[in-house]
Amino acid sequence: MKIIETGFDGLYELEPNVFGDKRGYFFESFKKSLFVELGITEDFVQDNESFSVKGTLRGLHYQQNPHAQAKLVRVVSGKVLDVAVDLRKDSPTFGKHHTVILDAEKHNMFLVPAGFGHGFVALEDSVFTYKCSNYYNKESEGGVLWSDPVLNIDWGIENPIVSEKDQVLPTFDAYKQNPVF
Repeated sequence: MKIIETGFDGLYELEPNVFGDKRGYFFESFKKSLFVELGITEDFVQDNESFSVKGTLRGLHYQQNPHAQAKLVRVVSGKVLDVAVDLRKDSPTFGKHHTVILDAEKHNMFLVPAGFGHGFVALEDSVFTYKCSNYYNKESEGGVLWSDPVLNIDWGIENPIVSEKDQVLPTFDAYKQNPVF
């Protein structure tokens, strides 16, 4: 597995070794001992999966402490633009974001540590799956507005399909008034 640094502490793109032939392909999407070798020690406890039609934007979400989650995300089919925003107030990359295209044909993954807002937009109809290092807790939900002008994220799409809940998330300036990480 190849680990790609992003310039953000704990945020990595991962490219697995894919073995393919005329029958198809095989790869290890998760192997705890290999992750530990790479310095990734998250203890994943829950897997989630979603389907999104092309143009759907989900995010930017996080879980507050003590239910904060690291996520290992990838697409099983399709392609998404995945976004992570550093919400850790003491981080040198606080308020900055990193994007990566997750592509089912490439099989790449994105490791998003706790303390980041996370979201994605489906560039094609996509099945999105992710491992979480903590259990989901509704009372710990949080988020930042996907279209926040301070964050200035280029989602690469006009007029995305966004849930009502995600359209009214707080701005980054509001988050900075009372940061949770």
